Order: sequence, then C-alpha cells, then structure tokens
Amino acid sequence: MSNIAEKVVIITGASSGIGEATALLLARQGAKVVLGARRSERLEQLVAQIRQQGGTAEFRSLDVSSREDVQAFVDFTLARFGRLDVLINNAGVMPLSPLAALKFAEWDRMIDVNIRGVLHGIGAALPVMQRQRSGHVINVASLGAYRVVPTAAVYCATKAAVVSISEGLRQEVGGDIRVTVVSPGVVESELAESISDSATRAMMEEFRQVSIPASAIAETIAFAIGQPPQVDVSELIVRPTASAY
Repeated sequence: MSNIAEKVVIITGASSGIGEATALLLARQGAKVVLGARRSERLEQLVAQIRQQGGTAEFRSLDVSSREDVQAFVDFTLARFGRLDVLINNAGVMPLSPLAALKFAEWDRMIDVNIRGVLHGIGAALPVMQRQRSGHVINVASLGAYRVVPTAAVYCATKAAVVSISEGLRQEVGGDIRVTVVSPGVVESELAESISDSATRAMMEEFRQVSIPASAIAETIAFAIGQPPQVDVSELIVRPTASAY
C-alpha cells in the first residue's frame, strides 16, 4: 500500500474497536498515526505497541464533543508532523433505548459525539487540507444510517446525518480532497456497553452474536486510503455475511 506509507493519519475513538484496529493496521503499512480518545491510558499502551512493532505513533487525550479539544488535537498533529493527510472520524456512542424511556441525556450524548464530533473534526482538519490542496476525510457511520429498528431511532438518525454530511462535504471539496463514509454492520466492539436500558441491552447482546472483527473495517478503511489520489471511494457498507440486516 504505497499510497498509505508516510501519510499522517489522525483517528478519533482510537482506544478500542475499529479505531484501535485501524491504528495498528495503518501503522504496519507505514502511516504515521496520531490517536485520540478519552481513555488516554489505553492510548498510551496502544502507542507503545505500535512503536515496539516499528511504527510511528503519537496520542492525545480527546473529547470530540469539545470543538476546542478537537482543534488542539489537529494542532498537536501539525506541530509533530507538519501536515495532515487523513482524518478518520471514528468516535461514536450507542446508548440505545425506546423513545418512550425519555433518556434525554443519552440522546444529547449521541448528538454531541456522533454528529457534532464529526463536524468538529471536519472543522479542524478541512482548512489544513485546503491549504495543502490534498487530504482525505473518512467518516465512520453505521448500517443504522440506512435501516432503522426499534430502540435505535436517535442513534440511526445521528448516523444518517453522518452520511448526509459526508456527501455534502464530498460535493463541496471534490478535486483536491477525498471523502469516504464507511458504514459497518455489527462489529465486535465495546459500543453496546453504553446501553443503560436493561431490556435493550439484553436484546442487543443477542443481536450481536453475528458479527465481524474490527479488523475487517480497518481493512476497508485502508482500502479507501490506498487508492490513487484521483480515486475517491465514496461510500462503503460492510456487514457480516450471515447478517439479515
């Protein structure tokens, strides 16, 4: 993947799941990765692992719901490496519940992380990429963006927003900057652990029996990055072969 080697890649939500798997894969392929998440102790361990394997990695504690924090994350990357080639907006939360449960705080959290977090990433990275006249924004959405199920109305709405934001961005910046939206189906991750509604949590544990590893999504992201500069892989849905959804 010569188109990945030496690229500077920042990844939000990098402490576990898709973010962690993507960091490991891209670093092995020669990218310089900068990792952000709230759990800085896990990021420190991941960076140490990457460096032990001969890769280049840095980390910074990051809350994507804070615009100032995301801007500082991008500024940190520029100070360390002098450029930014790929932004992977991966951070997300999924505290599912029926709308009638009226979990306003959880609704707000999904909007803040899943939508505002993506916009904060774009807002911080886009001016850099426009100055460079090159760059790649990769937004991780979900199969839920295309199929709504009970208990997931707000979550699905946030991920549908990510798809719309990605397409709007692609149309606006086409020519120099690539935009990709990756929508995973059920992936082995800690995402469902944020579900506080007991009935929904039990249902989701059963639903997630059919899943694919986070490394499958990492491979998908690497595929999109690895294409020639004039090729934009705009939208990818990746799901378990056995999944009915």
